[in-house]
Amino acid sequence: MEDDSKFSYFFLGLGLGVAVGLLFAPKAGTETRELLRSKADEGKDYLRRRSLELRDTATDAIERSKTAVNRQRDHLSAAVEAGKQAYRDAVTKPVADSAEGL
Repeated sequence: MEDDSKFSYFFLGLGLGVAVGLLFAPKAGTETRELLRSKADEGKDYLRRRSLELRDTATDAIERSKTAVNRQRDHLSAAVEAGKQAYRDAVTKPVADSAEGL
């Protein structure tokens, strides 16, 4: 029951606020609508510019990430090749040493 009371007071306050706002509006309705329309257009332009900036930033981040991944892949490939070569050297050296002992 108490919640119903809160909602009714909320809507009463909302209605009074709208009524007072309309009565004491500093501009005529057409001027207010034009102001709202221009602000909405400014907001759209801002969002459009911001989205382009974010897209460019994301594209740059992706490119940097690709470069870093490629660099790490090259380092890993070089390390694997060095490990393979070290293994080959370790395996062939004992065979060469044992052949000299015969």
